[in-house]
Amino acid sequence: MSEIERLSRILGASKTIAVVGLSANWYRPSYFAAKYLLDHGYEVSPVNPAQEEILGRPCYPDLESLPGTVDVVDIFQRVERVPALVESAIEIGAKVVWMQLGIEHEQAAKRAREAGLEVVMNRCMKIEYARLFGGLGFCGVNTRVISAKRLQRAPY
Repeated sequence: MSEIERLSRILGASKTIAVVGLSANWYRPSYFAAKYLLDHGYEVSPVNPAQEEILGRPCYPDLESLPGTVDVVDIFQRVERVPALVESAIEIGAKVVWMQLGIEHEQAAKRAREAGLEVVMNRCMKIEYARLFGGLGFCGVNTRVISAKRLQRAPY
């Protein structure tokens, strides 16, 4: 399976996303990405101990405090925090650990894979969704997809 097919499958099958480090500031990348994901049908749970609510959703101090299950743990945190967040993702039964642009941690990724989680590193969920399902017009972004056919969101 190609990386494009894998990302498309993950984005199509996922419904619930915990955004760790979601900022209450509208101009921060985490806020913009979470709002985009909300606008495109995902259920987003903010994880930020410094806030009570972001984007009209209650904030949780950590992953273990989330009610229900989570498909994706989307990490907007410093790289040194990733191993502990991976352990929390494993504990709560997440399916995917997604490390945002600029975040890569091979040891934590290996641990997540060994526990049965999928791992995405150094990618933005918002950008990948727009790239694979439409939404990145002629803005100069190299999507690395050469096709006139738009991928359809999987009906998972």
